[in-house]
Amino acid sequence: QVQLVESGGDSVQAGGSLRLTCEFSDYTFRRNGMAWFRQAPGKEREAVASISIVVWDVAINYADSVKDRFTISHDKAKNAMYLQMNSLSPEDAAMYYCAARSLGGGCGRCLSVYDYRYWGQGTQVTVSS
Repeated sequence: QVQLVESGGDSVQAGGSLRLTCEFSDYTFRRNGMAWFRQAPGKEREAVASISIVVWDVAINYADSVKDRFTISHDKAKNAMYLQMNSLSPEDAAMYYCAARSLGGGCGRCLSVYDYRYWGQGTQVTVSS
């Protein structure tokens, strides 16, 4: 059974940091490509960052709104993906979701919801001003 389980969401003050974790059951997810998305109330789900393996390298892409503040990474040994979030602002408050592709191959920056088949249940991030 496919599983993506997020954790690490919390309530922080503006300027603070959080580290989200996504643990996954299928090691091929890391190879095919994974991403973090977020969705605030009343808004569409939007990409935060994507990570995939391209030949022998790792391709990482960020949404402009989080570039230079967030860092996506994964741990091969633990079947886990992370999102380090620094300098958080109230605009970053949302439910954060982990997503994984079912197949590899090109998807550009891989920041579209349509690029991903598998989704976790989400972890809530709240940022107070």
